[in-house]
Amino acid sequence: MTVRTEIRPAAPRPKTTWWRRPWVAPLALIVAVFLAYSVPPYLTLDPARSRVPAPAGFAAHYWFLVAHITFGTIAIVGVILQIWPWLRRTHPVVHRRVGRVYVFAGALPSAVMAGIIGAVSPFGPVVGALDVVAALLWLGFTLAGWRAIRQRRYADHRKWMVRSFAMTMNTLMSRALSPIAFLLVMPRVEDKEELILTAGTLSAVLSVLSLLLLSQWWLDRKPATAR
Repeated sequence: MTVRTEIRPAAPRPKTTWWRRPWVAPLALIVAVFLAYSVPPYLTLDPARSRVPAPAGFAAHYWFLVAHITFGTIAIVGVILQIWPWLRRTHPVVHRRVGRVYVFAGALPSAVMAGIIGAVSPFGPVVGALDVVAALLWLGFTLAGWRAIRQRRYADHRKWMVRSFAMTMNTLMSRALSPIAFLLVMPRVEDKEELILTAGTLSAVLSVLSLLLLSQWWLDRKPATAR
């Protein structure tokens, strides 16, 4: 007598709708507001409207800045799409294509431009050094993430791209921390020029450190999976 054993398919994983990811929409809104404020002055290609003063002896500074902002805009929009769980889960082909755009038309060229600009930063040697370090980290994290996915090391890819995402947010984070830096520095510094320089340095330091710490905390909190 033959006994048939019924094999039931595994129950599908419950889908998590986009609105149950409470950080997706607020982060996208913050990025949209940031871009709406930061990008328009550079659309005219008028150096007089630049918010970053050109250092002496570097006439091409403005054009490197415009290139950095252009590629950076692609990067920050692309990375928001990349970290959106719904898009990654339901449209993997789109996720891969947007990932290529993020890497080669966004993060990598923007990081190179950021390193060049940072090396001649008009905001002092500390800010300049931090800008170069942040650019190198962004470049290294992104390349490591791309290399990992090419080798099908999915867990490593996720780790490196979380760190790349963190460095993509560096400019936005430093701007967000600027008011706090001014409040901390203002009681101790009276000279206006020194106040701006010191607050800018503090916000740059806090931005890089907080992003690195937050990204590592996120990875430790949610261990990487092979998906």
